[in-house]
Amino acid sequence: MTVSVLSHLDALESESVHIFREVAGEFERPVILFSGGKDSIVMLHLALKAFTPAAIPFSLLHVDTGHNFPEVIDYRDRVVGAHGLRLHVASVQDYIDRGVLRERPDGTRNPLQTRPLTERIQSEKFDAVFGGGRRDEEKARAKERVFSLRDEFSQWDPRRQRPELWNLYNGRHAPGEHVRVFPLSNWTELDVWQYMAREHIELPNIYYAHQREVFRRNGMWLTAGDWGGPREHEVVEKRQVRYRTVGDMSCTGAVDSEADTIEKVIDEIAASRLTERGATRADDKMSEAAMEDRKREGYF
Repeated sequence: MTVSVLSHLDALESESVHIFREVAGEFERPVILFSGGKDSIVMLHLALKAFTPAAIPFSLLHVDTGHNFPEVIDYRDRVVGAHGLRLHVASVQDYIDRGVLRERPDGTRNPLQTRPLTERIQSEKFDAVFGGGRRDEEKARAKERVFSLRDEFSQWDPRRQRPELWNLYNGRHAPGEHVRVFPLSNWTELDVWQYMAREHIELPNIYYAHQREVFRRNGMWLTAGDWGGPREHEVVEKRQVRYRTVGDMSCTGAVDSEADTIEKVIDEIAASRLTERGATRADDKMSEAAMEDRKREGYF
């Protein structure tokens, strides 16, 4: 008798597809958080696989800081159009224009995403929100269960995390509460790239090495832009770089790289000893507990 053994990518895919189907069966108004970054792209690909040939039973939600990379926004809009998806956009700029939020002195808008996100969840009555967080990214995310209960204020309390023995997920929640769901929890950055290579998934081109005008700040190469960079003493130069993760331009750094193909990126990541957030996200370096503090307030 021949025994079929799943590869590690097949096993990860199967687990994620199972999670999507569980949510579809348990919740009334799920939504996928979609930024056009690599993790949300893989998450959407898995959701499409989970329900093919039917359409996915979820809409998408993007919290737009107004300082996103143009290449990523273009990609987001192409994907939404190609699959006929519904996209909700919560705009940080709109909150600033109305005087609800104020610009930070450092120009970083990532910490300002929490209120637009949580208020859109409440106004649309989303009861399950898919996020692309992975446990290998950052120590606060390593504490997450796959199903993460949030209270009526979208706040996270690690003491309310439920056991998930034998891949059994508890979606029970009171009125006003919702559940954040992380289908990629057990994936690593290398898994994500190997899966994209296997599935031939298209990505925004900033994930591959390219010539770009950047300047140095706090040990990172940042892209010049209207968000507040560079300052008078910061010198702009053209370098061969790529992005390992994509967020607000004001806090997402590029890395020097010659990896201009997916095979070269995989080799580069396999040799790296730094997570992508640890290497390139300034918003996670504001304090030792920066991510955990934001999660408690309602951010992912």
